[in-house]
Amino acid sequence: QVQLVESGGGLVQAGGSLRLSCAASGRTFSYCMGWFRQAPGKEREFVAAISWSGGSTDYVDSVKDRFTISRDNAKNTVYLQMNSLKPEDTAVYYCAAGPSTLVVTTQYEYTYWGQGTQVTVSS
Repeated sequence: QVQLVESGGGLVQAGGSLRLSCAASGRTFSYCMGWFRQAPGKEREFVAAISWSGGSTDYVDSVKDRFTISRDNAKNTVYLQMNSLKPEDTAVYYCAAGPSTLVVTTQYEYTYWGQGTQVTVSS
């Protein structure tokens, strides 16, 4: 069983930065880890993912060059560094873990989910 707990969300002005963390309990070092987000009235969407080794990553086009996903397997923690934040980045951000050796981007390939952390970007 894997449990995921996100932290680091908050209110920030446009152009600012936040760093989200996802602490995992249980065996996740062989899992693909991802971040998804859901804005009010919208479907949950993929944001970023990282392979178990950290050697491969993928991002949705709208966050490329602004967000960076990383992981520390020794600490069982995944991070999402978010820079140059925009009001359209406002959403609840979810951490997820999936038993794939590849980087996967669809939510159906993820087995475990955190409760989410709110990110609000003011203009």
